[in-house]
Amino acid sequence: MPDFYYILKPMLLIAELVAALVGLYYLITRNIGYWKYFSFYLVFIALQESFWHFGFGIDPNVKQNYYAYFGIPVQYLFLYWLYAFNSLQMPKLFWSCVGLYLLSYIPIELWLKKLNVLYALNLTIGTVILMGLALLEFLKQIRDDSILNFRQNKMFYINAGVVLFYVGTYPLFCFYEQLRTRYQSIWNYYFLYFLLANISMYLLFTFSFLWGTRGSK
Repeated sequence: MPDFYYILKPMLLIAELVAALVGLYYLITRNIGYWKYFSFYLVFIALQESFWHFGFGIDPNVKQNYYAYFGIPVQYLFLYWLYAFNSLQMPKLFWSCVGLYLLSYIPIELWLKKLNVLYALNLTIGTVILMGLALLEFLKQIRDDSILNFRQNKMFYINAGVVLFYVGTYPLFCFYEQLRTRYQSIWNYYFLYFLLANISMYLLFTFSFLWGTRGSK
């Protein structure tokens, strides 16, 4: 691993823990409505990442399978729910996104049976759906003028974090093996962006609690 990994990886874990603690604080002390589920989500992420950060001697293949079939899908499905079901208030769009995303597992299980292919296909479909939802959210904020008061808009911070990380790192994970094995220098720079964008996303999630208002969408 590049030298910056050993500095930024712990910083990422700290950012995740801070976001979870702030979310937990608002959950306990405030009536935050359905945003309580966002608090639960951040706590889940912090616990998940803390567990796998230390490893505890578990076989790396177990970790890969965990993220492929549970850890990553939970993140995508929750964000679909937050965007489509709640912010955009389009339940049918939410279920369509869920169905399309889950269908990405079928060709892998039936024919390919390769985890690296699963990551590429799963992340491609998952991120493309998320890109569409992020665009719809941005257009919604423009239409209702909530973007003018972005500092109090919780979804502004969340959307900015999602675009920065999920959309920005999409090419890295789509072509992960090719970059890592053939273009190491490009992979190093992109992996640096991955860590910085991930840290920034959880900081923006934290700001959504600190500065966003409860009723904002």
